Amino acid sequence: MEAKLIGLGVETFKIALLLSLPMLLAGLIAGLTISIFQATTQINEMTLSFVPKIILVVIVIIFTMPWMMNSMIEFTTNMINRIPTFLF
Repeated sequence: MEAKLIGLGVETFKIALLLSLPMLLAGLIAGLTISIFQATTQINEMTLSFVPKIILVVIVIIFTMPWMMNSMIEFTTNMINRIPTFLF
């Protein structure tokens, strides 16, 4: 029984990481690019780093939403089908 619950936890963490990875990578790459630009030009404007990251993350969410929804639906369906195995 414990092995099934541990497997469920691992699978849940995997799907959470997989779904958040595109947004995190987009924010990381945008932040790194903007930081390099700010360091080379010595411009220290806070909105210069904040606004482009938000816009890029929203764009990535829009483009990856169908894949994310399909992954979550598949995961949820799998969990609902496995409920009887956790009862006994």
